[in-house]
Amino acid sequence: MSAPEYIFEASEKPSLPLHQVPLIRATSESVKEYGCLVDDPDGFNIEIARWPAQGWRPIDEGTGDEGGFVEGIFQCDWQGDILYGANEAVKGNYVLGWSSDPQTALATEQTAPRDQVLLWHMNYHPDGGQMFFPLDNKPFIVPVALPGDDLKPEQVVAFWCDGSKGLYIHPNIWHEGIFPVEDNQRFLDRQGKVHARVSCDIGNEFGVYLSCPLRADKIQG
Repeated sequence: MSAPEYIFEASEKPSLPLHQVPLIRATSESVKEYGCLVDDPDGFNIEIARWPAQGWRPIDEGTGDEGGFVEGIFQCDWQGDILYGANEAVKGNYVLGWSSDPQTALATEQTAPRDQVLLWHMNYHPDGGQMFFPLDNKPFIVPVALPGDDLKPEQVVAFWCDGSKGLYIHPNIWHEGIFPVEDNQRFLDRQGKVHARVSCDIGNEFGVYLSCPLRADKIQG
């Protein structure tokens, strides 16, 4: 299975049905299975997962988890109907999703309300956790799912974060980039330096896109 292409024309993706993702307010209680909220990024430690043993002999204590972390700015920008992301920490550039059918979505002008992100892809990092801390104090959402390679669309939830705190996720948590509610937003990103990535092309595997709400009035509960 080849690695996905992250930069492409939206029209290269087909029209697909939508799976509605529940929007949940991010609180200490609601995020605890996935990670935690972050009040202050200074000195916040990222979990680094030990390299797995290849056989019955264990990895020596004090080794296999020395890769450390990297950090940089994760920039999110709406251009027309398309949401783009750029992760300085790992030198990545991505089409994160779109606000309408990709066959008609335009990057040159906005043709649909930005009240949802249609998500085509998710991934997880087995080598370490990841922190997203808002630098602009504006609301954002993060789609996540609990560990396990047998990912299903109904396992995905989206956390609504009000912009006053950051969100940290453990290693192996399915996620995608952060989604700004407004036109653009910057985040401090801190994550494992090895940057192992396991991907799921939602559209190809399940024949749907994940519709992640961006409006606070869609929060459940």
